[in-house]
Amino acid sequence: MSNSATPAGRILIADDNEQNRELLEAYLSDEGHEIVMSEDGQQTVEMAMSEQPDLILLDIMMPKLSGYEVCQKLRENSSTANIPILMVTALKEMGDIEKAVAAGADDFLTKPVHRLELKTRVRSLLRVRHLSNERDRLLAYLAEVDSPTSPQ
Repeated sequence: MSNSATPAGRILIADDNEQNRELLEAYLSDEGHEIVMSEDGQQTVEMAMSEQPDLILLDIMMPKLSGYEVCQKLRENSSTANIPILMVTALKEMGDIEKAVAAGADDFLTKPVHRLELKTRVRSLLRVRHLSNERDRLLAYLAEVDSPTSPQ
């Protein structure tokens, strides 16, 4: 049920559990996305900066840095601040959701993850990312055209 209006994207799956990473990858494999994976918080921050994914699926409970800490670090860095982050976690308390949102998460899914819900949220976040990128390109173009140094 791929939606051709939503472009495929590069998705970083960050989870310390290999089975969880493989399950998320399997759920998204027929959508045409490029999947990269990390298994701890520090590696996630490094990969986000080097890979510049279109979306990050981020587990909260990870070694080295928690998902909350990863989210905060990514939001503080100008090169990763606008990458959508979907927190995927077994934590279900309202306080956990509030903490994830306060850290900068864009959306939240609890485990066990349902395939349709995951695909729908991924499509939605990628659509927003794509539109944001298009807007930024258009604004840069308009600024260039409107510049006093540009030839008339």
